[in-house]
Order: sequence, then C-alpha cells, then structure tokens
Amino acid sequence: MFPAGPAPWPRLRVQRALWALLVVLLAPWRLWAIQETQECTWQVVLNNLESVGKNDAIDHFVDQELYTVDKVFDLLVDAPIDRDEVRRLGAAEWERSWSCTLLGSGRLLTISLQTYLGFPYYLKINYSCTGDVSSEALVRKGHLTGLKPVVLVTFQSPVNFHRWKIEQLQIQMEAAPFRSPAERCDAEEVCLMSWYTPMPIKNGSVVMRVDVSSNGLGPFIPNKRFRVNINGFLERQRDHELQFTVGNELFHLIPRYFVNVPSRPLWYTVDQTPVLILGGIPEEKTVLLTDTNFKDFFLVELSIDSCWVGSFYCPQASFTATIYDAIATESTLFIRQNQLIYYFTGAYTTLYESNHGSERWVRVLANECIKRLCPVHFHSNGSEYVMALTTGKNEGYVHFGTITDGLVSFKLLPRNRSVCSAILVVNCSITWAVFVAGDYNLLMLVEIVGPTSSKYFQIWYLLEGSYQVYQLFPSKAWEVYINLQVLQQSSLYATNETMVTLFYEDKKLYQLVYLIDNQQGRLVKRLMPVEQLLMYQQISDGYVLERQGSHLTLSFSNFCPFTVMRLRELPSPQIYTRQERYRAQPPRVWEPWGFHSENSLAVYQGLVYYLLKLHSKYDKPYADPVHDSTWRWWKNKKQDQDYYFYLASNWRNAGSVHVDMTSYEKIYDLKAENELPERIFLDKGTSYNFSVFLTARKPGIQHGPSFQVLNPLDLAVVLADPDCIEAVVKEKVLVNRNSVLFWVTLSDKRSCFDQGISGHHLMKTSMLVKVLGSSGHCFQNTNQGLRMQSNLMVPVLIGCPPGKRLALDITYTLQYNRVQNKHYFDCVKVDPEMPCFLFRDIFYPFFLIQDLVTGDSGSFQGSYVLKVVGGGPTLDTIKEYSEEEIYRFNSPLDKTGSLIWTTENTTTTEDLAFNIMSHNSLGIEWLCLENSPCHDTIPHSIFAPEFFFKVLVSNRGVDESTYCDYQLTFLLHIHGLPLSARRAFLILLVSASLFVGLVILYIICCLLSPYMVKFCNFLRWKINSIIGLESYYTYSTPSDSRAFSHSGTVSWRSSRLNSRVVYKGAEENKAETKDALKRKSTT
Repeated sequence: MFPAGPAPWPRLRVQRALWALLVVLLAPWRLWAIQETQECTWQVVLNNLESVGKNDAIDHFVDQELYTVDKVFDLLVDAPIDRDEVRRLGAAEWERSWSCTLLGSGRLLTISLQTYLGFPYYLKINYSCTGDVSSEALVRKGHLTGLKPVVLVTFQSPVNFHRWKIEQLQIQMEAAPFRSPAERCDAEEVCLMSWYTPMPIKNGSVVMRVDVSSNGLGPFIPNKRFRVNINGFLERQRDHELQFTVGNELFHLIPRYFVNVPSRPLWYTVDQTPVLILGGIPEEKTVLLTDTNFKDFFLVELSIDSCWVGSFYCPQASFTATIYDAIATESTLFIRQNQLIYYFTGAYTTLYESNHGSERWVRVLANECIKRLCPVHFHSNGSEYVMALTTGKNEGYVHFGTITDGLVSFKLLPRNRSVCSAILVVNCSITWAVFVAGDYNLLMLVEIVGPTSSKYFQIWYLLEGSYQVYQLFPSKAWEVYINLQVLQQSSLYATNETMVTLFYEDKKLYQLVYLIDNQQGRLVKRLMPVEQLLMYQQISDGYVLERQGSHLTLSFSNFCPFTVMRLRELPSPQIYTRQERYRAQPPRVWEPWGFHSENSLAVYQGLVYYLLKLHSKYDKPYADPVHDSTWRWWKNKKQDQDYYFYLASNWRNAGSVHVDMTSYEKIYDLKAENELPERIFLDKGTSYNFSVFLTARKPGIQHGPSFQVLNPLDLAVVLADPDCIEAVVKEKVLVNRNSVLFWVTLSDKRSCFDQGISGHHLMKTSMLVKVLGSSGHCFQNTNQGLRMQSNLMVPVLIGCPPGKRLALDITYTLQYNRVQNKHYFDCVKVDPEMPCFLFRDIFYPFFLIQDLVTGDSGSFQGSYVLKVVGGGPTLDTIKEYSEEEIYRFNSPLDKTGSLIWTTENTTTTEDLAFNIMSHNSLGIEWLCLENSPCHDTIPHSIFAPEFFFKVLVSNRGVDESTYCDYQLTFLLHIHGLPLSARRAFLILLVSASLFVGLVILYIICCLLSPYMVKFCNFLRWKINSIIGLESYYTYSTPSDSRAFSHSGTVSWRSSRLNSRVVYKGAEENKAETKDALKRKSTT
C-alpha cells in the first residue's frame, strides 16, 4: 500500500522582475493569518478491534461482521439499559431491517435478539500542526485543554432503492480519549493517547463520509473530511493477513509506469463508488486501486488470462497487456484489455444480504470486438450502467450493460438496425456514447470521415453559469503558482512531475501526480488550485504601472463588482435537505484523567449500534404514541433518571460506567449555516426562501425619482427547467450602506411530476444564483484558502422527499372506535403491538403523516384508497391475493358475493372500481360474504374465529395535495367473525343432539335405578353364598398333614369371611325390617 498525462511539465523559466514583485506582493495576504496561529490538521485512520491502542496501526474496511458485547453490558446492572426491550423487538421487523448487517464472508451470521452488538472498526483520531512539536505532545495538550473531536458520519444512500430505503442519514459522535497501553511512562501520567469513536455501518451503504471538527476548546483546527469506504475486493486469510481477490499486490512503483505516459480519465459512478480503479500503465496488466479516493492506494496486478482474440472481424494490429479502460461502480469493476471485457463483483454482503462476490474475473461479450468502454456517471432506477462500443462485424452498435445488485447483463442497441443505417451511410464509427439517465436518452458521437488531429495536453475550466472557458495549464498563472510552491518547499510539487489523472471530490478538482525528487518517484493527490489560478490570471491582465514622483508603482484592478456577499434569512435546513441526524456521546467513566478502557469503548459500540437499530425498526406501520425513534429505549427508565444521576454523582455505577439517557437522541433542530444547502427537495407547491446581501465596491448614490447605487448590482437566477420551477427576486436598496438586499423565492409549479414513493424517481434540476459581471472575478479568502464567490449552484429534486411516511394512528384509532361503538373488546390473548377489533363493530381507521427528518407528525387529511390485499386465519397462513382477487374482495362493483368490507361512502375512483376514503369517512363495515376468504372461518379453540387482514392504503391518483404516493401495508387483526349459516346449523344440530342424548340417558338411569339396585344386591348375595359354601367344603376334607395345615389356614380365613357375610346379611335384614315398619306406620 502506498500513501498518496502528458510528458513532464516544461521546466520553469526565470521570471521577470515584474513577476518577482508580484510574488512579493501576494505573499503577505496569504500569510497574515498564519503568523499568529499554527496550521493544524486532523488525522484519522481506521483500527480494528485488535489494533486499538497501537500507534502505527492502519486498517482497511474489509470485515463486515458484527460482534457481541453482551459481557460488558451484563456488568451494567444499574444502568438504564433495558435488555427486556431488546427481547421485545419484533423478530420479523428486526431481521428484515438488520439481519443482513450481521455479515460474514459470504454467509449470514445468526445472532440472538437478546444481544448488544458492536461494529468491527474504530476511528482513531489525532491531529498535527506545523512546527517542531511532536504530534503526541500536541494531542496531550489538546486533551488537557478540553479538546474533544466531534465526528459526523454520513451514510451514502444505496443505488438499489427497491431493496433499501432511501434516506439521508448521519450520526454525530463525540470521540473518547484512550491511553495507549503499548508504552509506559514513568515521568508523565499520559504518554501516548488518541481519541476513538465507533465506525458504524449500515445496510445498503458502502460509502461513508467522515467529517471531523472541534468542540470549540483547545487549539483551532479546521474541519476536515475523510472517506471511509468498504473494500469488497480484499479478504482476510486464515492467518488474518489481507489479500486481494482481483489479483496480487505489487510494492514497487517503477518510473516507467508514469513518466512520459499520457494521463487517463478516472471513471466511476458519482458518489456511489467505494473503490476506484485506474489503468493505463503501459505493457502491464496492473492498475491503481484505492478505497480512500487516493489518500492512499494499492498497485495490483490483475489475475486475468491476458489472452488475445484476433480474427478477420477484429481489426487489431498488435497485442498489449495494458488495461486501457477501467470503470468502477458501487460493487463491480470493469476493465478492457485489447478487445476483451472483464468484470469482477466485490464481496459486499451489506448490499445483497448474501455474498454475490466473484471468485475470478468474468469475461463478457466473448464473441464481440470491443474498442472502448464508456461510463455512465449517474445511476437511475435502482441500477448502474456501462456501455461497450464495438468494432468489426458489429460496427455501429452499442452493448448497453446494466448492473443491479452486482448482477451484470448486456443488450445490443439499437435493436433493429445499426447507427450507420440510421444516418444513411455505409461506414461509420461510434466514437463516444452518453446515457442521460433522467430522460432515458442514449446520445452517440458518430465519426464518418475526418482527418486525424494532433493531440496535446491542456486543462480547460468552464465556470458553471458563465460562457467563458479558462485555460489552467499551461498558463502564466500556473507558472506563478508553481514558483510560489517551490519557494515554500511544498512536498506536493516538484520540478519533474507527470499528471496521472484528474477527478472531482466534494465539488473540488483534484490531481493525481507522479513526482520525482532526488531520483525517488511517488504518487501524490493534491488539490487543483482553480481559484488561485483564476485570480493570478486576473491580476496578470489587470495591473497598471503609475508614476508617483521619481518611481513607478504597481496597482491592480479588481473586477469584482461587490466587496461583501452574504446569505441571510436561510430557513432551517433539514426540511429541505432531508438530512436525518442522531447524536451519541461516549459513556461517562470514573477514571481521574477521563480516559476510557476497552470495556467502556465496547459499551460505546453497543450503544451506537442500538441507536441505529432503533432507527431502522422505527419504520413500521403502527405509529408509536411518541413520534421519536428513541422513545422506546427510555420510556421505562425516565422515571428513574434521578436515581441514575445519584449513582453517577457518587461514583457508584456498576462497571465504572454511566450511561446518560440524554446523550443518545435524534436531532430535529439543526441550524442553517451561512451557505445554501447541499441539495433542495421540493414537494408539490412548496418553496424555498433566502436573501442575498451585496455591498457595492464604489460608494455613492444617484439622486432622482429613487435612490440608486452608482455601481449597479444585479442578481440573476438561472433555472435548468423553468417549466417546472420558478424563481421570484425582489430588490431593496440600502442607500446608507451602499448595499442591495435581494429576496429570492424558489417554488415548484405543480406541473412536472406525478406521484412517487418517498425518495423514488425524483426529477433532477438545478438553480444557479449569480451576480452579473462577476463570474471568475470574485474570491473570498478563508482559513482554508481561496473560495470563489458570486456563483451559487444548488441541485433541486422535485417529487416526494425522502423521510416522509404514512402510519396507522393506532392510539387515536382505538380511542375513536371505543367512543363510536360504545365499547371495545380486545382479543383474549392481548398483543400490545397489534390490538384486535371486533367484527360486528364499525371500523374507523385514522392515519398520520410522519416526517422522520423534522419530527413533525400530523393527521392525514387527504383522500386514500383502502384494499385488502392478503389475509389468513393465522399469521403463518397469510397469503397474498392476486389482482383479480383484490378486485373481487374490495370493489363495490363485485357481483360474485366476494366482498370483504363495505362503506357508506359514495365517492369512488374514476373507473368506479374502488371506494375513496378520507379522515371524515363513515367507517368500514365488515361483511366477509360467501365467496370471500374470511367467510366461514373455522375456529381453532372455544373462542370465536379470528382473521388477519393484510391492508394496503394508498393515496395515488386520489390525492392532489402532494407528490407523495403514500403506500402503507399493515396487518389488521379482526376477531369475533360469525360462522356461516350451514356451519352454525351443523354445530347447533350436533350440540342439540348431544344435549338431548344426555337428557334421555339421565331419564333412563333414573327410571331403571331401583331395579338395577335390587339386581345388584341379589347378584352380590348369590356370589357370597357360593364363596361361603365352597370354603366350608374345603375346610372339612383335608388330605394329609401338609394339606391339613394349608386347609386349616384357608378354612380359618373362610370362616372369618363367612362370619362377616352372615353378620352383614343380618344387618341388612335388620335394616329392611326397620324400613318395613316405617312404611306401615306411615300408611
């Protein structure tokens, strides 16, 4: 692994005296802020569990398994950690939302619902400053002065929105100080330390942005962004060493790989690609591969067969091992070698819920001659795309490739005839192809006949919103900038360098350059100084020499029409950016210096995991009483908050760790910064308002009918789709301040979008705000360098914003149904997550529109269509209904006797097929007619039958107040279903028969009982007589002495039995005599 074109740059020429003077003049304003403070920067690396506390450990994101931290949580017996709440999580929802995060290499990891889990990596955070002070001493000083890094992790939404929910999710964490156990310091309490935070992962996200900032204490350190991406092309061997699956890593950069080698483009899917790949190394099947946007990189020799297919229809003169074209997507790498195409899918189990990774490079389009690969930079419809241009027998065709969940497929376009035939020429060649995903248009650049033009390298820059193109290299401004960097002895520049590629990152242009210093070559990533170059060009063209006395003075003209540009009255950003953010702080520890242990860091991991799990579980059909995903965590512990605070204040917490309930929450009130948001989502008819404050360069006013600024300032708003959005600008002149205030309102025109699911199929457009006459002339000096002003471009997405959903308001539904029906009967087995409703009661459903971003929750006032789309007598027997069945079971036009429900509402859809409901509807009456699936449900116990209905609620086509197609599917538990007449009569007949039979049997028993008693007595007397007679004869005839002894014993027993019988008979005769006397006296 290594830390991080044309022929070499021309050698620097000696500058003239004027340019030397320019360098002297420019230096002070760049250095004025540095003289007082040191320049410091954050340093962030990834550490796995075994590397925590090690000084030089740097890991790459390979492992995707979670691990259990139950043992440390078992110690927290008096902490507000509700382990029973984990057990109560719905297993089906939990596994749907999170089971695929618990991943191993190619198989799912089975983990119990009772476990707290931790992520496989930590972020290790340090900082360094210019000067001779070591980084370790600076970190100690920062810790002792109260510095704590604040880490903001942003998860990139996945490509396939059909599998994963589209959301803009962030989690903000405070780093925990950790003292390294590697070295012991006798003289100091702290020797080596760093800050650590968990590095969370999320289903569907393989690209994460990490922004590190300060808490405001300690030294001033500017914010810095890092890329932490999952590398699915690395795997861990049994000896825990990392090895590439796409080839073998090389460890030596050879100058011939880059010197005198043309630069090449870097192709990838914008914002979605975790691993970038760059080919073009001559005569080697070797590529540069990085998972940190070339902060560091690997040199990998690919394990492809390197064969060459040549035939009469494949016009290729010679064979080469060079990888000419390389394209990276979210999970798959594509390369072209000679005329062959290969792809390799990484092992990204967080994307597919299983391992779809390739075992080797897969060759596609084996019978085709491919001359070029063309990238599609933006994904759409849940897929990514790539195009292969053919030559030879299929010249004039394009192979259009689609990548969905790592599965690759190609189709030949055009379908009917070639492009050459379409433009009525015999021979043509497709030079380039562009796919416009939003419009589903394929644009092709076709070459018919033309001379070859000379090729040389230049960098041109077009400033968006203007029509002027600037030449950045080669240019006089570039030479000035290089001179300044060499004078400052910058490590990013050298006199002998070759550019490898250019690419954008976070709206900034970067170079990958090969430098040679002291016969040593290295690759570096550096920022392309666009603003400095444009400013230098402006100064070089706008200076004058004026004589003052006996000497000449140098003065510069500033072409920027304003001196101050500020944005004001910016609204709260979350409602427009749709950014969800959680906040988590490390648990408090009782170590005197505030240092955490491995156990407390493990607790931090488990708390962050559980917070994100609550977020994923919150997207459920039944709304909680409180609209907050963290409510379930603390709802049973809030009343004990003072007790936990008492324990923490007296250092009596078990495990020496205190979990503060207020440290884990969702943030709904982010404040607007002094800039336009990263993106703006507009729903139907919504608008975005802000103001722009400009101060003119030359003061003065013009008197007349109205006061005007002498130097007019005009603000223009350029819309990419004026048929879909509109902008209104109002102006107010502030004469006393020589300024102008513009109010800008951007609105949706309700005309360019139908209805869509939240976050799906959004229409992409943009708004550009610019000050006229200022493009390329206005710059602002900040602590992070120059920043261009006057042009503000914001992407605008029209449609249903992410994070809005429809939910069943079960709390109000139960309350309203109880009032309307005068009673409420729940099931015998009560389920608090799914209450029951009685069949004979009218059902009144109510729904909520919940905004998961802003925390707003209100009653759904629009119209909707309700359909029963599935059902069954038990949860295990629920089946999905077909379209024909859904129509029969729900349509008021059904004539087959299959309706499940009906309503007294008369409003229907345009085709009269379904009823239209609203919050003012008269309720639902359950029917379950003869041919419906809920008719004649067989009870499984002594209780009345019950049924589970799968209900779909949608406002599509019936609600014109929003672009959102709210679709809610939920289970409705109905009990007390009536039996069919036939089954009821059968049950009645059987029951009556049993009852009558028992009555008859009882009567018979009563009538025959005296005779039965007399017969039993007679039978008993007869048996006793026989036994007594037999005993007498046995006693009176002994045979021998042995028999005598035996007979004597038997006769003794018989005599006792006979005596008992005689005595009992006498007693019975005596009793009968008494009964006879009583009857006589009675008569």
